[in-house]
Amino acid sequence: MLTLVSRITGLVRELLIASTFGASAMTDAFNVAFRIPNLFRRLFAEGAFSQAFVPVLAASKAKNGELETKLLIDRVATLLTWALLLTCAIGVAAAPLLVWAMASGLKQSPHGFEAAVFMTRWMFPYIGFMSLVALSSGVLNTWRRFAVPAATPVLLNLAMIAAAWVGSPWFKAHGIEPVYALGGGVMLGGMLQLAVQVPALLRLGLLPKIRFNWAAVKAAWADPATKNIAKLMLPALLGVSVAQISLLINTQIASHLTPGSVSWLTYADRLMEFPTAMLGVAIGVVLMPQLAAAKAAGDAARYSAMLDWGLRIVLLLALPCAVALLTFATPLVATLYHYGAFTDRDVQQTTTALMGYGAGLLGLVAIKVLAPGFYASQDIKTPVRIAVVVLLITQLLNVLLVPVFQHAGLALAIGIGALINALWLLLGLMKRGSYKPAPGWGLFALRVLAASALLAVFLRWAAASLNWVALKAVYFQRIGLLAAVLCASAALYFIALRVSGLKLRELIRR
Repeated sequence: MLTLVSRITGLVRELLIASTFGASAMTDAFNVAFRIPNLFRRLFAEGAFSQAFVPVLAASKAKNGELETKLLIDRVATLLTWALLLTCAIGVAAAPLLVWAMASGLKQSPHGFEAAVFMTRWMFPYIGFMSLVALSSGVLNTWRRFAVPAATPVLLNLAMIAAAWVGSPWFKAHGIEPVYALGGGVMLGGMLQLAVQVPALLRLGLLPKIRFNWAAVKAAWADPATKNIAKLMLPALLGVSVAQISLLINTQIASHLTPGSVSWLTYADRLMEFPTAMLGVAIGVVLMPQLAAAKAAGDAARYSAMLDWGLRIVLLLALPCAVALLTFATPLVATLYHYGAFTDRDVQQTTTALMGYGAGLLGLVAIKVLAPGFYASQDIKTPVRIAVVVLLITQLLNVLLVPVFQHAGLALAIGIGALINALWLLLGLMKRGSYKPAPGWGLFALRVLAASALLAVFLRWAAASLNWVALKAVYFQRIGLLAAVLCASAALYFIALRVSGLKLRELIRR
């Protein structure tokens, strides 16, 4: 439920940003500036660090007890804080170089490039807050306290909503570039997300004690467990870097296309995050500690059963979402974004990008379940090797698709790459015997495919029966129509599953 609230507030945030700023060189500048600390956050926080930290933490809790595990948390927090202070200082100083490396095409508009550098410097410390949030979330999730980590993204969304709604007009009235208010919202959101973790950790007696003397740093580094985390982080860093290198290349290419291309991709990506986070991230967060605990206990049957359950939930929920993005993209984009400065052309361009991402939604979500199957075994090298090859395939696809589809080709290449990645991970888990599909997959898949086909026919009719873009003037009517279509779609899909004999309650209980 909290993940749903997070996604809803995230959509409200993007709707407000789109209607206030539209898609222009300045919105491209903000999106590039915001991607830079997010890139490092995904490298050091939710990416390599979490993948290495959570399995070691879960194993320590299962084998060594809470007292020794608390000492491990203190030492990891100390080392992470020192690393973050150094990283933030370097990032602020190197902002012009980072912006040029991410999107040199912004120099088509010199003011846009300068704005991106300015906002990067202001927002780069965001990585520090979010990395410590990742550490806190890893601890809370391992202790099966999922509510606070799931709720924290809401605070970033609310801070950015306030920045766009209140801060932007204030900046404009005082002669300051309005989009700069979003940078302040990002920083406020980062601070709030970290602050809300503190009471939850205090209640568990697990608030890290961060040491700033050199002797404590040396002692932390000498701990075999922290060395193991660092050792696991190296291949994980490479694996996450592959995804971020792909993002870097795509942003660089988009910055050289029509101004607004970075923003169109960003708006489509934000809409994609709704099903990706609701399904993949939520399931992955729940599965990761339990998979690690099952592996530490040597319970292979439970390990395989959890993966099987996760994959069935992915197919059950991600496939109809992919169908909706491919057949109903224009109504979704028009209803969510088509206000204020967001033009008819912006709707069209964002729609094509969203359809490209939608083609690979099933893969994007499945990866969130399949990759933890390797990480829980402390095997990060295999997903890395797969990711490197998929990166090369994605860039070859860019060469073929971008000249034809422009920015939408970048989204489609990512979607196809995600499908290849997910299939490869699945075959790897099956080959090593870690995952053995439970009986009944054939009939289950047939039922889901039949219900999804019926859904596709209905949504295609609903998209073609109205001119959703022309309904801008009667936006409340458009919102009501969208809500009615989506509710009818959900009812149609689940009724079709029920009629086919699928017992949803038993599946959820598993």
